[in-house]
Amino acid sequence: MDQDMVMRARVQLLSANRRVVRGTEGLRIYRLLTQVEPEAYGSKLAYVLVEASASSLVRELPEQQLALLDEAIAVASALDATNPYRTTVLAKAFAAKRELEGRQTHGM
Repeated sequence: MDQDMVMRARVQLLSANRRVVRGTEGLRIYRLLTQVEPEAYGSKLAYVLVEASASSLVRELPEQQLALLDEAIAVASALDATNPYRTTVLAKAFAAKRELEGRQTHGM
């Protein structure tokens, strides 16, 4: 792992002055930091992935939406059962996936 990249990501989080950094910047930061500290950043990554799956950038791309939600589910599932955010982000990811699959089924 490139320690300079990790340090830059941490600085970006501190300078953002927000609880959760969203969008593509958040995805990049949390994907990197989850590799280093999964319990500290995994729930935020899962949360941002669920948000990204509903963004206008992928609204017409159900395969990408599904990939983001599958990644969110995998990240949240990998969190320790004692992680206080695990259940919440996992439920959000599964709910978003069910909703997407329901739209795909009814749209066909």
